[in-house]
Amino acid sequence: MTDNEIDLAVEDERWETAIPGLEALVIRAVGAGLACAAEKPDGPVEVSILLTDDAAVQELNRTWRGKDKPTNVLSFPAAPQPRHAQVATPLGDVVLAYETLVRESAEQSKPLQNHLAHLLVHGTLHCLGQDHEIGEAEAEAMESLEVAALATLGIPDPYA
Repeated sequence: MTDNEIDLAVEDERWETAIPGLEALVIRAVGAGLACAAEKPDGPVEVSILLTDDAAVQELNRTWRGKDKPTNVLSFPAAPQPRHAQVATPLGDVVLAYETLVRESAEQSKPLQNHLAHLLVHGTLHCLGQDHEIGEAEAEAMESLEVAALATLGIPDPYA
């Protein structure tokens, strides 16, 4: 059986300067999100991660969500697709904005790598169908999954 595929594209080199072992962190965080999901994928999946800047995220946010501002993370779940043996099924894309994450991690007094891991887990869960914006119960369920996933990485509860 094929393993999950995590495709990482880094458009803003500040990510690599700011976070040693960036690729390994991305792989571990996405893997933790997949492992702690309420409904685990049936077979291997492919997740694409784009680490970029506020301007690129703002453009995507404006185009796809009608919100003309940057945000920390955007998730674009892939359309459901039939499974093929030995082939990872596309799960979706997760896009993160460097300046926003740096600002938020400073405001929240959290290490940047922990905040990045949190938002990678968050985005991965969105690609799996979790949605915190439809109600309080769903938000609490999603937060619980995030906390569990981050705990497997040794990262403290970001909501505490």
